[in-house]
This record gives sequence, structure tokens and C-alpha cells, in this order.
Amino acid sequence: MNRDGPLRSIAIVGGGTAGWMAAAALSRVLGTQRIAITLVESEEIGTIGVGEATIPPIQSFNALLGLDEDEFVRETMGSFKLGIEFVDWLRPGHRYFHPFGTYGVDAGAVPFEAMWHRLRQAGQAQPLDAYSICAAAAAGGRFMRPVPGGNSPLSHIGYAFHFDAGLYARYLRRHAEAAGVVRREGRVGQVIRREPDGFIEAVVLAGGERIAADLFIDCSGFRGLLIGEALGAGFEDWSAWLPNDRAVAVPSANNGPPTPFTRSTARAAGWQWRIPLQHRTGNGYVYASGDLSDDEAIATLLANLEGEALAEPRLLRFRTGRREAFWVGNCVALGLASGFMEPLESTSIHLVQAGIARLLEMLPTRAFEPADTRRYNRLMTAEFETIRDFLILHFHATERDDTAYWRRLRTMAVPETLAERIRIYRATGRIFREADELFTRTSWLAVMDGQGLCARGHDPLAATMPLADAAGRLDRIAHVTALAAQRMPSHADFISQRIGGGRSPGA
Repeated sequence: MNRDGPLRSIAIVGGGTAGWMAAAALSRVLGTQRIAITLVESEEIGTIGVGEATIPPIQSFNALLGLDEDEFVRETMGSFKLGIEFVDWLRPGHRYFHPFGTYGVDAGAVPFEAMWHRLRQAGQAQPLDAYSICAAAAAGGRFMRPVPGGNSPLSHIGYAFHFDAGLYARYLRRHAEAAGVVRREGRVGQVIRREPDGFIEAVVLAGGERIAADLFIDCSGFRGLLIGEALGAGFEDWSAWLPNDRAVAVPSANNGPPTPFTRSTARAAGWQWRIPLQHRTGNGYVYASGDLSDDEAIATLLANLEGEALAEPRLLRFRTGRREAFWVGNCVALGLASGFMEPLESTSIHLVQAGIARLLEMLPTRAFEPADTRRYNRLMTAEFETIRDFLILHFHATERDDTAYWRRLRTMAVPETLAERIRIYRATGRIFREADELFTRTSWLAVMDGQGLCARGHDPLAATMPLADAAGRLDRIAHVTALAAQRMPSHADFISQRIGGGRSPGA
């Protein structure tokens, strides 16, 4: 058999958000005239909807698909997100905001945070939120899309979305099927591997239908039907650093207009999310089962809802970590099949997006060059590990010692990659973004400062600017930021006027 030449067929095993994201993106970029794309899913198998919040890179994914953003938000009953509010994480009663976009403006070679640290140590700096248009807008319940061009803070608005994950998958399915993706209903009953290389040759559905393909994409969820069970890719467990292994989720009625931010509230053995949509609010308690019973988690969640519960609580089990290999042979894992990250910073959908982007970048031929596979696995490993470190930071840098859970996390040894970042920050307040890692300097600064890390000194570059000049510069940034935020419409008005909020999906 000739195994050279371009791919002729792709089979995606599993639907849900990951499966239909892959189907929509691959059909959009590759077309379905030369490459047949089939998606297999069973309506009998439920999907895992731990998170309905996203981060700004989803804008580029939607743009890749050619989606109209107003339609997308309307069809998914979505709202806009300017960042995440963290409540009680440093200590009970404390809160801080992790904004999208940027803090202030660099002064040539002098980073904003260098000036801010120097001024704070001199008692002349305001809190970080004063220099963020996203933080200022979120505090006032305001939202607008960025204004192109210019130096106004309104041109630096970063945003993402909250949406109903089930409606998002349905929306992507319509786009994918319109582009020629063929959906097959059924459970996979058998995985057939070929000799002598052990690649997957076909999957056989419970009803007997055989689906062969050149490339298989495993979106089968935690089970990892192809990547794990058939191909034996192991799992690297990160629960020693990120011990939360369960979540209980429940929707509630809105008790007011949706806020333009996600809220995360620290609890005795984990944290609670609040994700506002147009038609309801998503809530959940993510916790460590070794520190809290399911009944206690459910009781805590229901006692802290802001509106009436709209369904029975749903219990989810998971394990934080990643596959030892994301691409094995002719199979690439996406979504939960590739690993699971604490949903604290809304990275699950981004990791699907990153996997798809890198697959397109390293799109194989039927020869499946091992070098392509190695590079893909190396880049995805780095993606997972930098996100892991950022998540650990939230749990480790805290003053909380009110429960055994928090005492254990604040005193644990962390990965050396994170420990090095913390050492550098404590010494000079410097923040680095490694290569093309997901989280920006803004994100690292927000969480390091919000979680109580203090720099002893400042970046020497800050000393190249007279202190009075730096103070004047930051005062102007704060003043202009506050004025700009006041010009923005309310989040509810923006949705009503631009999106047409309140309609039922598909209307």
C-alpha cells in the first residue's frame, strides 16, 4: 500500500465542544472535497461541561471559522468577559481582579510593571486596577469592543466570552455539517489496528459500521478511547500540586444583568465559579474529595447561589494532568482525552484550540513523519506545563491557613519552573513571558500581586526614568483609563443593542 501523499480522510471520535471545534476548523481550512471528514458521536454519551468561560484567544478561533461574533454570542446565549474576579483567595475578605488586555503602557524599554513597582515602593502608585481599562470597566459593569487604532485605553480592551457549551457545540455542528462534515451516530465498539506499525486502521461502531481513516482525532473524553485504551499513551498525574478532583455544577436563575466577568470564590477545600449568561448563571464548586464530601460540596454550593437553582446538582469526577503523548501514530488527542486542567483560568477550550492550531501547522501526510509528531508533542507539553504553573500559583501563594487543604497547598514544593518565576518576582518584580506561552505579563502580574507576592526591589530599568516623570506618567494613565471606562455602555445595554439579548437560541 502506498502511504505517501496527502491525507484523504479524517475521523473524529467524539463530539461535544472538542469534537465539533475540530470538525469546524478542519473543514474550514482543509475543505471536504479532497479530505473526507467524519465525526462519530453517540447521543447516549453525555458531554462534560465544567466550564462555559473562555479567554481572549477564542476570538482568533472564531475568526478562523469566519463566524459573525454577534450571531455567535446570540446563538450561544453568551455574554462578554473582561477578566476574572478572585474572592477570598489571598485571605477571607480580600478580592482582586485578573484583567484581560494590558496594564498601562510601557515607556520605551521600561516595562510598565517596572515603573509601578518603583513607585509603589516610594508610596506613589495606585492599585493595579487603576491602570487597566478592563478592570475599570468590569467594576462598573461596562463593556464595549475595542476601538481600532490610537493610544486611547479603549483601543486596548481585551475580552472573551461566557457561553452555553452545549449551544456552542450545536452551533459549530451546523457550520461543520454545512461545510461537508459527515456525522455518524453510534458508540465505538472496537478499534482495529494495522500491522506492522500499530496505527489505527478503523473504528467499528456497535451497530457494525466500519469507519476507516488516515488520521484519527480522539475527542472521546476522559476515557481516551483511542489515545489511551488503544494506543497506550500514559497519563502524567499532577494532583500532587492541583488536588481538586471533583466538581458539582448547577445552573441558577439570574438575579440581575450578567456581569462582564467570571467570579471565582475560594472555599474551604476548593473554589466556586460563577459564570453569567443571558438566560441563566452557571455555578460550580471544584474541590478535593479527600478534604470534602460530595454532600458537603453540594450543600455549600446551593447555600451560596445568588438565584434559584434551575436543576439538580450534577457531580463530575476528574484528574488533573496530561497525556504523556498527545499524538501517537496516526492519532491526535484533543479535549479531555488529552488531559485535564483545573478550570480556574478557563483554559480548557483554549487547549483544544491550541491543539487544532498546531495540528494544522504540522498537518501530516500519510507517511506521518516522526519529526512532526515529536514537535507537536513537545509544543503541547510546554503549553500544558506553563498553564499548570500559572494555576498552581493561585493555590500556593496565599495567606490562608484556615483549613488543612490550604495549609497543605501553601507549604507544598512547587515545580522548579514556577519556583524560579517566584524568586525573580520577589527580587525585582520582573515578569517574563516565555516564548509564545498563553498567559501574558498582565496575567502573571495580576495574580502574583493579587495573591500577595511582594517584590523587595524593582527592575533596574525603572531607574533610567526620573521618579517624578514616572509618577506623572502613571497618574495620566490612571486618569485617562477612568475617563475612558465611564464612556463605555453598560454590559447589558451592549448585549441588548448589538446582540439582541434575551432571544431563545436559534430565534
